[in-house]
Parts: sequence; C-alpha cells; structure tokens
Amino acid sequence: MIYLLKFGASFVLPPGIFFVLLFLCSAWLWRRGEKKPAAAVAGIVFVFYLLSTSIVSDALVRGLEAEYTPPENPSGDVIVMLGGGALLDTPDVDGTGTLCASPANRLLTVVRLYRRLNIPILLSGGQVYADTGTEALIEKRVLMSLGVPENDILVEAESLNTTQNAKFSSKILKERGFARPILVTSAFHMPRAVLCFEKQGVAVTPYPTDYQANVVARSVHYSRLRPESGALSASAVALQERLRTLVTVLFE
Repeated sequence: MIYLLKFGASFVLPPGIFFVLLFLCSAWLWRRGEKKPAAAVAGIVFVFYLLSTSIVSDALVRGLEAEYTPPENPSGDVIVMLGGGALLDTPDVDGTGTLCASPANRLLTVVRLYRRLNIPILLSGGQVYADTGTEALIEKRVLMSLGVPENDILVEAESLNTTQNAKFSSKILKERGFARPILVTSAFHMPRAVLCFEKQGVAVTPYPTDYQANVVARSVHYSRLRPESGALSASAVALQERLRTLVTVLFE
C-alpha cells in the first residue's frame, strides 16, 4: 500500500503532473482531428516520462559507471581529485563555503586513500561562477581539518571544466615529477576525465567513486516507473556526459 500511494502521488506532483496534463492535451488534439500534432506531443512526453523514471536513469548512469572499476590494490605517487561543485558562502564547521554532494563523496575517498597510501594529494578545481566557491581551496580546508598535513596538499584552483582540470593538473604533475597519478572522480565522470588526461599525455590509474546506481541491475518494481525529478536530473547528467565526451573526442 505504501508503494502504491507513492506511485499515485508522483502523478499529482511535479514532474508527473506535467506529464499527465500534456498527455491530456495530446488526447484533446487527437479528438479535434489533429492526429499528427497529438502523436508528436504524446511521443515527446513519453520520452521525457521514461527519462524521469529511475529504471531508465539508472541504466543510463550505469553504462557510464561500468567503464572503470576501483583497483583492489591501488598504487601511485600522487592522488588527483577533480572538483565537482561548491557553494560560496554557506557555513561550515571550520569556515565558509561547502562542497556539493559529489565532490564531498570524492573527498571522502581521497582521505581514505591518503591514509592507506600516504602519498600527496593534488586538488583541481576553481571558481566556476561568481556565486560558487573555489573548489580546490574549500577541499584543502576540509582535508586539513581532517588531519591531512598542509605540505601533503597541492592545489590547482584555476580550472573551470574537466579539460582544464586535466591541462593544469598535468602541468603540475610534470613539474613535480609525478609519474603515477591515481585519479579520483565520480564514476559517471571518469570516462571523460581519463580521456582528458590522455589528451595531455598523462596516464592515470582511475579510482571511480560517488556511484549513483547499483553495479548490477535489480528486479523491476512498479514503483521504479514513477516519475521523479531526481531521476530526470540523473538522466540529463548521463546524456550530458555522453555529449561532452563526444565533443572532447572531436574538438578538444
């Protein structure tokens, strides 16, 4: 009964209510004899509905996340973490400015790898917009509050996208003589990140983290067919990654 109530409620709240209204508009057009516009509207709405279901969004994200798996016994001479978003003026335990969810998960993995391997950390990520935080500097502050010595932390705080992450970080790696970097970023982001470093002539050991979908698809439950804004966002992220990877291959 609980799942049934959640399923029904998803169609009276956004984004589900918009799909219902647009399907009704399509039916109205059909009844007026405007069958081609009705079919076009229904088809477009149906695609957006599917993208807003977790069963489809998980499949799209899983396809990206499956390309790399964390090595059981990673080795290297430096850990490179890519930024993924930060807030500028939000309060934190020891300062101002906080990481968004994905980079916070990445940083947790970095700390655990650091304690296992005891190698330096290179943080890459600048202030992308006027109202966002400088990612690498916020990450450095958090790492130091977690006990990582400042002299073990390198900062690249100028990059604004993944291409620049790789370009500016690679320059630091080469200047410092690091030859075996372990790259940490979200699993869905790892294929494009590895490609960007390869274009800079740097071979990395991928260590994906911040997984968004189960590794193995689970049994289908009807509740996974309810429209959700989070699922639609995840689908958009997965499609955006595919498009950006294509752009990187062709133009960058």
